[in-house]
Formats: sequence, C-alpha cells, structure tokens
Amino acid sequence: MRNKNTAAILALILGVFGVHRFYLGQTFLGIIYCMFFWTGVPALLGVIDAVLLAVMNDTLFDAKYNREFLKGNVDPWRQREREQEMEYYRRQREGKRKYEIPVPSAPSKKENPTKLTGIAKYKDYDFKGAIEDFQKAIKIDPTDTSLHFNIACAYSITENAEKAYEHLSNAVTLGFVDFDKISTHDSLAYVRIQPQWDTFVENGFKLKPNVMEIPVTSKEENPSSPDLLEQLKRLGELRERGLLNELEFESQKKKILG
Repeated sequence: MRNKNTAAILALILGVFGVHRFYLGQTFLGIIYCMFFWTGVPALLGVIDAVLLAVMNDTLFDAKYNREFLKGNVDPWRQREREQEMEYYRRQREGKRKYEIPVPSAPSKKENPTKLTGIAKYKDYDFKGAIEDFQKAIKIDPTDTSLHFNIACAYSITENAEKAYEHLSNAVTLGFVDFDKISTHDSLAYVRIQPQWDTFVENGFKLKPNVMEIPVTSKEENPSSPDLLEQLKRLGELRERGLLNELEFESQKKKILG
C-alpha cells in the first residue's frame, strides 16, 4: 500500500521529475513532469503537491490512491467507517450540512387561468381576445401589476390610448416601478406619441384628473394646427431616439394626418 508521508517527501525532493506521481500510480502525469522539468514548473508543482499530500486525510488518501489495495482486504466495520467518512467529506464539498433540515417552501399562488389565456392570445396577435381575458383576470385579481401592464400594451396596440394610460397608471399605483420598460417597450409606442405623454411622465407615470381627454384631429382640420404639429414633432423625436422604426413612424404619421 502507498504511504501518504512517503508520497509527500518524494514530491518535495524529487517532484521536479514527477517521481511522486509514478509512486502514486499516475504514470502519465509523471511523464509530463519529466518532459517539462527544465522549465521549473514541475518543481513548483511538486512543492504544492507535497503540502497537499501532507495535510490530506488518511481516509481520503486511501480512497484515492490505495483503492485497489483495499478491495477485499479491509475489515467490514472499518470499511463502513471509511464509507461514512467519505460521505461526510462529499457532503462538505457540495456545501451541504451533515444533518440537513428541509425547509418547507411557501405555497405558490394559484395562477390566474384567464391571465394565461390572455398572454397566449397576445402572443398570437389576438389583441382583442387578449384584452377580454385580461379584463376577466383583473376582476379575479385587481392588484396584479403585470396584468395592468399587459392590458395597457394590448390597448396601446389597438390604439385605445385612454385605456392604456388608465391601466399603466393602475400598475404604477399598485407598485410597478420599471419606468424604463414603460418608456421603451415597443407595444407602448402609440401611447408615447400622444400629447399627454409628457404630463403623464411628469406626474410619475400616473394620471391626473382630466388628463385623459384626448383631442381628436379630424381629417378636415388644418394640418398646420399646433396640436397636429406637436404630435408630428413628438413622433419624429421617438424615431430619432430609436423607439420607432421607419415603418412604425410612417404608419403613425399617416394616422395623425388622416
């Protein structure tokens, strides 16, 4: 059987030639040490190996380097003791305690079924169907911030700015704080080109009384009116900031101009 102290001494004295590796039955590593002894690296590794071998637990050393000698030659009680020690060290390596008390997980909140169907319809571009399901889901759980955000996106896509603003405001009031998402999400592009967007942002992404009275520009209205020019200007700013691509810009521009 191999002795760990002998292996440590060989590593310290002759580690530069990998003698301790040959002693431990690691012939390939021993050859590598010999091939690169002239670089000085094997000598350094030999010192490190000597320290590691010196402090290694006897059970671990035997399990790693004397496994073939132990088979059939160990007292059953000693073998059981070694197995228990190995299990202890294995648990330590995995970051587990020897006696681990399971902590019961908190009961998960039951998923709102109409929320799931609404999300599925939204992904399939059935925005009207998604709105209907989201409305039902909100009746079940009116405090769900993600529901208010999702339905606001669906309303924005269907160009119902009033409802979109209403539910965005509800989401923020209930604790939704990802304002950057509101300011950049593609589905909310229509909301961001509305005249009341700046007021909405200044008020902390919440509604003020009467802020939702959206002016409607008729086709016969003078194209040079201040409201229309302001909408076109804001649309151009969104394109410059990369919030609208060229197709979206042209589409929104046509809707504004009638």
